[in-house]
Amino acid sequence: MIKLMGLRLLVILIFGLILTSASASNITTTIVTTLPGYSGELPFTLETGYVGVGDNEEAQLFYQFIESQRNPVQDPLVLWLGGGPGCAGLGGIFFQSGPLLFKYGDYNGSLPTIHDNPFAWTQGLNII
Repeated sequence: MIKLMGLRLLVILIFGLILTSASASNITTTIVTTLPGYSGELPFTLETGYVGVGDNEEAQLFYQFIESQRNPVQDPLVLWLGGGPGCAGLGGIFFQSGPLLFKYGDYNGSLPTIHDNPFAWTQGLNII
């Protein structure tokens, strides 16, 4: 129980730092409404951007925010720290927890098609 509370506090602290640095720094954001391989507009809100960090914003951190598809105001926020050396964070969106999956069955070597993930975490969570 104590470890869970500590983890929650850590997530809140990190998100608070992001918001604090975001309010004091230059943020570049984009709302993504379509993706290659997905027919039509995305059925969820996907925001991407950069947050400047450091005294002179010498580092730019990229983020993706996927809004909950159920109730974004009341649903919890999760800070997903996937990726790392040799593994792009985008992989989690298409292969693990995100709202989209690659469709492998009809792949012919061209642009892959994307379909909805019925088991996406975004069915009840906001994800950064």
